[in-house]
Amino acid sequence: MTTVEPARVKAAELAALRDRVRGGPGAEATDAQHRKGKLTVRERLCLLFDEGSFTEIEGLRRHRATGFGLEARRPRTDGVVTGWGLVHGRRVFAYAHDFRIFGGALGEAHAEKIHKLLDLAGTAGCPVVGLCDGAGARIQEGVTALAGYGGIFRRNVRYSGVIPQISVMLGPCAGGAAYSPALSDFVFMVRDIAQMFITGPDVVQAVTGEAVSQNGLGGAQVHATASGVAAFTYDDEESCLDEVRYLLSMLPANNRELPPPAPSDDPPDRRTGALLDLVPVNPSHAYDMRAVIEEIVDDGELFEVHPSWATNVVCALVRLGGRTAGVVANQPQSLAGALDITASEKAARFVQFCDSFNIPLVTLVDVPGFLPGTSQEHQGIIRHGAKLLYAYCNATVPRIQLILRKAYGGAYIVMDSRSIGADLSFAWPTNEIAVMGAEGATDVVFRRELAAAEDPDARRAQLVKEYTAELMHPYHAAERGLVDDIIDPAETRQVLIDSLAMLATKHADLPSRKHGNPPQ
Repeated sequence: MTTVEPARVKAAELAALRDRVRGGPGAEATDAQHRKGKLTVRERLCLLFDEGSFTEIEGLRRHRATGFGLEARRPRTDGVVTGWGLVHGRRVFAYAHDFRIFGGALGEAHAEKIHKLLDLAGTAGCPVVGLCDGAGARIQEGVTALAGYGGIFRRNVRYSGVIPQISVMLGPCAGGAAYSPALSDFVFMVRDIAQMFITGPDVVQAVTGEAVSQNGLGGAQVHATASGVAAFTYDDEESCLDEVRYLLSMLPANNRELPPPAPSDDPPDRRTGALLDLVPVNPSHAYDMRAVIEEIVDDGELFEVHPSWATNVVCALVRLGGRTAGVVANQPQSLAGALDITASEKAARFVQFCDSFNIPLVTLVDVPGFLPGTSQEHQGIIRHGAKLLYAYCNATVPRIQLILRKAYGGAYIVMDSRSIGADLSFAWPTNEIAVMGAEGATDVVFRRELAAAEDPDARRAQLVKEYTAELMHPYHAAERGLVDDIIDPAETRQVLIDSLAMLATKHADLPSRKHGNPPQ
């Protein structure tokens, strides 16, 4: 008989152990996960990464806690799988909770694996994706688990603006655990299976007497439409993870790189004559700004951020001439495109993200002003509107403003006007740049004259016509150097692509400082 070499025996034992680790805690736990309508951690990683590209680290890790029976339960991975792989051929790091092990709850070893993964991603300069499906802190490990969360939060902040951070909510996320997704750049949620809240329904009912379900308190729809926590929501995990892959394809690996180009068959000089019919000349008539963006960008594709929250402003990642760009645009179909508190916050966050990762900004303006009302004033529209102003003023990426129709008052300034640093400003012949609309301006400026007029209505109509002709004609701003050119809407795509190509080598430095103090 031949004797099996000890090294081969050890290698076989290792292979068998790895197979058991990949198989998870058993068929019963896997079936329970599937009955909840959820995929297992390995199934999710297979959907996220290119086939066969995932490399796992610390797969054999086990906790060292004792008490409450933990010493008898020491499964490998400790409830989180960490490693890296390829997404469209580019390296991405990921950690993924395994709800089948301790309900995905975080303990000391679990947290240390995530700490190491985040540090590796930061060192390598690669994006990180968190697949979240956990029950919060592991209560049996006490304050050690809480300290583990603190280490995650610290790293989220350390690498903010350094590498893209994406959180994908595929199950419950309660208590302090919810703050890590909140600190990331984008949050994806799957309807019905994902929930996020600080205090659960039982606590809410005990303290306030209010009965609410988990989804009613912190489900995907709530965070997509009311709180603004979720940037993207989907009906199933497959489509969600496919869209995560698409988002990653548009982003640079880190803040020292440019977004990867994506050549398109859409000609850069394609005329956009449809815009002449899409946008009504009458400034009081609404239209869908998304249709305008689709007409301008490569292949009509836009990846809209927060499409169901603060709908009066559209924020989207697009490609123009094969280059990734961020579009911020007023939406006349919602609140006439006026800026309010939530729209200012949404746009400010998006501008800051684009600036962090070298993504040029294109701002499409059709804004009647800031939304008036006591509610907005009392809730701090001044403070919140200043967030958007700060974000634009602080941005050093290429910035282009295009005024379609209305651009009134302070909202015109805030929407990346030349005066706050836009590199180029263009306008269509339908533009109206003014302190306010002609009717409102007439009522203020000529108040006494109108009060004394024999026929106030006729005199008002005449004065509105005169004010419009004098101060609101389409070439007024161009004559004063506030816009660089008045362009034919049919030339919009070519003008924007040519301008972005010219600005591709832009370099701008901010004053030396520890950090700014933006309004909160």
